[in-house]
Amino acid sequence: MGVVNVLPKHIAELIAAGEVIERPSSVIKELVENSIDAGAKSVAVEIQRGGITYMRVTDDGGGIERDDIKNAFLRHATSKISVQDDLDAIATLGFRGEALASICAVSKVEVITKSTKEQDGTRYVIEGGEEKSFDITGCPQGTTIIIRDIFYNVPARMKFLKKDASEGSSIYVLLERMALSHPEICFTFIRDRKKIMKTQGDGNLENAIFQVFGKDFHDSLIPVSYNRNNITVSGFITKPASSVKANRTMQMFYINGRYVRSKTAAAALEQAYKGSIMVGKYPSCVLLIGMHCSMLDVNVHPAKLEVRFTNERPVFDSVYYAVKNAIMNFDTRNAVKNAEEIRVKNPALLIPPTDRASQLNFYSKVRQDMNSSEYIDDEPVIVVPKVRDIDYAILTDEQDTEAADTAVQKTKLVYDYNSDSKPDRKDSTTKEDTAEMQAAVDTEEIVPDFSNDEVKEEETPVADTEAGYDEMPAAIKYIGEVFNTYIILEYDSDRLMFIDKHAAHERLIYERLKREDRGKNAQFLLSPVSVTLDAEECQAVLENKDMLSETGFDVDGFGEKTVLIRSAPVMLQNEDISESFSEIADYLCRHKKLRISEKMEWIYANTACRAAVKAGNINSREELIELVRRLEENREVRYCPHGRPIYFFVTKREIEKSFGRIQ
Repeated sequence: MGVVNVLPKHIAELIAAGEVIERPSSVIKELVENSIDAGAKSVAVEIQRGGITYMRVTDDGGGIERDDIKNAFLRHATSKISVQDDLDAIATLGFRGEALASICAVSKVEVITKSTKEQDGTRYVIEGGEEKSFDITGCPQGTTIIIRDIFYNVPARMKFLKKDASEGSSIYVLLERMALSHPEICFTFIRDRKKIMKTQGDGNLENAIFQVFGKDFHDSLIPVSYNRNNITVSGFITKPASSVKANRTMQMFYINGRYVRSKTAAAALEQAYKGSIMVGKYPSCVLLIGMHCSMLDVNVHPAKLEVRFTNERPVFDSVYYAVKNAIMNFDTRNAVKNAEEIRVKNPALLIPPTDRASQLNFYSKVRQDMNSSEYIDDEPVIVVPKVRDIDYAILTDEQDTEAADTAVQKTKLVYDYNSDSKPDRKDSTTKEDTAEMQAAVDTEEIVPDFSNDEVKEEETPVADTEAGYDEMPAAIKYIGEVFNTYIILEYDSDRLMFIDKHAAHERLIYERLKREDRGKNAQFLLSPVSVTLDAEECQAVLENKDMLSETGFDVDGFGEKTVLIRSAPVMLQNEDISESFSEIADYLCRHKKLRISEKMEWIYANTACRAAVKAGNINSREELIELVRRLEENREVRYCPHGRPIYFFVTKREIEKSFGRIQ
């Protein structure tokens, strides 16, 4: 073992600073938290070059008295804690006494402050932990801290910083979260001399959400208010129909005014939405959770982003029932006209089971859920609204054939395969054509042809075809479709073929997107589609504009968090463009280091998945037969872009063996 050395003060401070200060947003977080603790009603943040060269935080709080200024920059110096018992009742955001010491160890700091008790202000300059000046100056009440050249004395840390735009976006996201946790404070954010955010500071959370995230997100929210077991839950959640995010980035939880990442709260939120939103989609929320300080420990994470509860159960209960009641009270159409309705309308009566056996059953999987994306299977008894009975009509064979003929005439897809020119839309299907075609389908020998050019705008055929394709081999016979998802064929004399129509159509579109150039895949939109993203997603999109253009999306920035889509892949419907692009933006934000080719592959796959016919869609047999023929022309295609098989075979021998005809 080598000689044990006691590190010099300046080296020890640089090492300790790394635990608190990772990037410019870490500095802003610590300084703004100090402003909030000082009772500020207004906080202004200004940065340049993503905060790397310049950061300034100005507040109108209580300020720092002249005699305390130098002590404030010493390690473990704080006004928030004085005795050991204070650690059990931390009600402030900052309390460790490490922030200012860590910041000044890796940057050049200038402080201008004036307390309520003093007539004059004080200016204090400290660089790399060493004092440069200490003077009296004139200034308003409050504190201004200017940070210049972060990591100027630690070049190894400097090279790990991201681009200026990315660092700036990280600060933007941080301030958005803080503005929501303290709607009573007016927050202003200036980025490269341009004001990009300002909240009213009127104490109204709903107004703060509108100013931070815009009208679309604001209009998708429903209020939450719940109080039980000395825990309060208030704020807003998204309506089930509006919960379309493919990730948890818009789930914001605040405990006693502090933004935290809580698996307990996230599990409770998503369990409350179970059965109300699509699988793979996540609800969004802004939930303020209040509880006594003794019920949690906030000193478990260097950046104070995580907390530990003395008992997770009441926290889970409070969030779950707060959200569940909000969802059920919102859906007034399903209100039950009986005594149970009272329990739904009165949150206090909607409580967990009281007997020990039911409680053990209810919480048996909570701890497991904290580390997985699958949540509790055994949810407590909640009033389930009755659904009106639906009458299902059963069509006879004759009616079914007539319906198929009507569908063929409606789509106007069929034309004479041997004709050199396509007929006019009005005359595309005559009675003779329909009768001949129906006879062909009944004998299962001839496959009609389709023209993509003849598709109405409101119709979406499963295959976009062109004239001149060879007919399907005569040996293949179309049997039908089951569950509106799987096509069944008698492929040859010895095999049945089962095809997943969504997977097949998805792969065919995917191959077309990769094969054809952008000019054939993209279409300009009559009106640009506006998509609101978060700051980091918007930045990721703008950094990949050229790559997105190659995949069919022409995008322009429109403000700090909005983009305008001017063109999109031709096969996407208008209603799919916004949601599809939101998923693309999230992917680009989370996979910034991937190669361009990998990003394009994913975008092609995502676009194909959205454009393809869906499982459960009702399609005519002619459309399905055309899809089969397209698949036969691309025999090398066996799997969808996500790796699922498109088809499989069942042999005649396997069937006969199942029926006991052979051994």
